[in-house]
Amino acid sequence: MPPVLELKGITKRFPGVLANDHIDLQLEEGTVLTLLGENGAGKSTLMNVLYGLYTPDEGEIVIRGRKVDITGPNDAIALGIGMVHQHFMLVPVLTVTENVMLGMESIKNGLFLDRDTAARRLQEISDRYGLSVPPHAVVEDLPVGIQQRVEIIKLLYRNADILILDEPTAVLTPQEVEGLFEVIRSLVSQGKSIIFISHKLKEVLEISDAIVVLRGGRVVGTTTPKESGERVLASMMVGREVILTVPKGPAQPAETILDVQDLYVMGDQGTMAVEGISFQVHAGEIVGVAGVQGNGQTELVEALTGLRPTIEGTIRIAGQDVTHASPRVITEAGTAHIPEDRQRDGLVLGYPIADNMILNTYYLEPTAQRGIMQEEMIVSHAEHLVAEYDVRTPSIFTSAGSLSGGNQQKVIVARELSRPVKLTIASQPTRGLDVGSIEYIHSQLVKKRDAGAAVFIVSAELDEVMSLADRIMVMFDGRIMGILPAEQTTKEELGLMMAGVSAAASAMPS
Repeated sequence: MPPVLELKGITKRFPGVLANDHIDLQLEEGTVLTLLGENGAGKSTLMNVLYGLYTPDEGEIVIRGRKVDITGPNDAIALGIGMVHQHFMLVPVLTVTENVMLGMESIKNGLFLDRDTAARRLQEISDRYGLSVPPHAVVEDLPVGIQQRVEIIKLLYRNADILILDEPTAVLTPQEVEGLFEVIRSLVSQGKSIIFISHKLKEVLEISDAIVVLRGGRVVGTTTPKESGERVLASMMVGREVILTVPKGPAQPAETILDVQDLYVMGDQGTMAVEGISFQVHAGEIVGVAGVQGNGQTELVEALTGLRPTIEGTIRIAGQDVTHASPRVITEAGTAHIPEDRQRDGLVLGYPIADNMILNTYYLEPTAQRGIMQEEMIVSHAEHLVAEYDVRTPSIFTSAGSLSGGNQQKVIVARELSRPVKLTIASQPTRGLDVGSIEYIHSQLVKKRDAGAAVFIVSAELDEVMSLADRIMVMFDGRIMGILPAEQTTKEELGLMMAGVSAAASAMPS
């Protein structure tokens, strides 16, 4: 029996970039094939070719032994290919049934949407694959993990038997991840075939039947979980040995550097995003914030760094009240900031890399003397940081906006971590970075801690928080669910707290 899907010699070029270079892969029926690779390795481009969003320059797509032409998503859907994007394509104010029907509406009595028939079919699909999705619930009222199941039902409703899941665990709690894996196992047991795109090595090893590793737009290896492990996969992705654990000794906490008391912060929608939280971060320790994105972490960091006003409460850095201070005052108080949105808050995209490296020091010595910027100093500073942080760029005079997302992040991290500070606030510090760069950034954050700085990290990657932090603060719905010593907690306990179950409740016997 031929594979359910074959890609043969797929090549896709963009101006100056060879995104996919003669890629071959095979997906067997009823299996999970994982695409693994660094950012920019070509995974998304390849899936966009398969789903009809891009047209390949060379190569062919074969479905069940038959060569096919896919010129758009409608062709892909007609061939039984469906894709769940990392950012869900749902209408929040509609019900589950209405979302699933969109584009495939059935009419009764010549005038009205036949929601009842659609809801019955949706319920049948939900029951068959163990999806447990309520047909009449409004999507915006559902947890993120259930919303993702709605996306999967949309594909099954359209009779998809090849499902592409793009970074499907990025916004899920550990319990939701396990629930998703149960759904995937149910799907493959009934003959569905899955292409799973991820950079989380533990998850890849748990759920995959076969693993294809891409690097630089090429397939550099095909393996299985039994034949490999985290270290093998990481070295295949990067091309060298990678240290996956964060080497660090015990924390030596000293004086309080960041002191937050009874803080309230308003969100963009006019509702309170941070509600009366209090915590401290000491010199010589790393405090990590765990939580599903959208529970107040972004607004908290913006308040701490002067980018968002506070409603009530106080913020002190090294004893200085900075509650209503500007970003410059907070920077001058000894704060480094790696922002969540690198393009909006971290860079001036039209400026060259060299100028972006001095955005917070351009008016200070030795970058400037008597108000005059020192060009030689700026150039040598930028060249040193580009080399040390492995920023991939043809020149320090290249505009920051022309860099890849990962290299833009490296510019910010280099600028912020290369100077002496009392407090480092890092929001999603390794987003968009490959495992080799992540290894380096983690070592730099630990180095800041060991030099006596306070480090405050917000990350959507629970593994990152658990490996870096000395204490872990869990946020849910704008509140602190608990602050726990990292070595005394488990992923399961944190996952429950991330879902709104208190630490005390999660410790109670069921």
